[in-house]
Amino acid sequence: MPSAARRLDRPVGGRGPRGRKRTVYKTVCLSLALLVAITVFQRSLTPSQFLQESPPPTFEPQKAQKPSGHLVNPNSFWKNLKDVVTPMPTVSRGPQAWDVTTTNCSANVNLTHQPWFQSLEPHFRQFLLYRHCRYFPMLLNHPEKCSGDVYLLVVVKSVITQHDRREAIRQTWGREQESAGRGRGAVRTLFLLGTAAKQEERVHYQQLLAYEDRLYGDILQWDFLDSFFNLTLKEIHFLKWFDIYCPNVRFIFKGDDDVFVNPTNLLEFLAYWRPQEDLFVGDVLQHARPIRRKDNKYYIPGVLYSKPSYPPYAGGGGFLMAGSLAHRLHHACDTLELYPIDDVFLGMCLEVLGVQPTAHEGFKTFGISRNRNSRMNKEPCFFRSMLVVHKLLPPELLAMWRLVHGNLTCSRKLQVL
Repeated sequence: MPSAARRLDRPVGGRGPRGRKRTVYKTVCLSLALLVAITVFQRSLTPSQFLQESPPPTFEPQKAQKPSGHLVNPNSFWKNLKDVVTPMPTVSRGPQAWDVTTTNCSANVNLTHQPWFQSLEPHFRQFLLYRHCRYFPMLLNHPEKCSGDVYLLVVVKSVITQHDRREAIRQTWGREQESAGRGRGAVRTLFLLGTAAKQEERVHYQQLLAYEDRLYGDILQWDFLDSFFNLTLKEIHFLKWFDIYCPNVRFIFKGDDDVFVNPTNLLEFLAYWRPQEDLFVGDVLQHARPIRRKDNKYYIPGVLYSKPSYPPYAGGGGFLMAGSLAHRLHHACDTLELYPIDDVFLGMCLEVLGVQPTAHEGFKTFGISRNRNSRMNKEPCFFRSMLVVHKLLPPELLAMWRLVHGNLTCSRKLQVL
């Protein structure tokens, strides 16, 4: 038999200790080779091919290395593993749509047993009985107004019966623009409404409003009665709506439907502000005292507000506000009980945030001159230099708009920006 065959027949461990060492070395090498072969075989097959069933899912951390030839960023290398490979879930901003669908509000009858409550005028008793009812369903909604790149959202408080005022605004300062100029976004317009105060008029006016909205698509309406005390409801409903649908709108102009606005001056003023700043500017009243005369429209009884003066607030004829501040203002207002004067209520909300409203000479809540008979209140050269002037009815607004934007020559230019 050949010598090679004889060597195979010899018992393991032949040729003494030196032979045993060589045999052990070969065995280890064969074992390592077999292990490598099995590993390569496993990786070349899918789990279902190898195991004939799906294994439990495994979560492999993302590798920190970049493709070959690039160094690993040392900053990311030393981060905690969960900070590097696991994206944090986005935090919800709150409801993503208007979430009030039913009116479920009953009177707070506990107040009726209080002696001070019985001494109040009927409209104050009504206000206090339902003050806890904060939000109502939407009847007309246009969330698309905040879609895309919106620089300025023009928001106008109106009532269902005043179609002529809305029409005059659409033809003048409420006209929408696709660009605010200088690379800025669009200017969009919305009207804020409740329902008709008189029951016998409600169905008729609601049908007319629905037709108006089909024509223009610019009305937000909620299911509460339009009244003086409910203007505060209109404020908080808009802020909630804005917080839901308008995450990226930079600025808001909010005003009444009987004011003159110069959009060119508004946009020029805003060019000096950043959307992240706490901008709230208008005709600001400082140290205003609650009116205690019962024959005054703004009368407030002492049991409703006992402090000697109000916090600073902007007259509601019109004011400018940064969009980022409006989101914070919504949450601040939700911490306060409603107050029957909407302008003052917003001042209270600003006080919660520690934000001071800024006064500007271009906002004239009480007319250019407080003397209603003054010629200044009808002088177009003054209107051309202002931002907001209150108050003008539709024929006056249309006439003043034509004068200001016509071939107007003024002896001198007023500087109010």
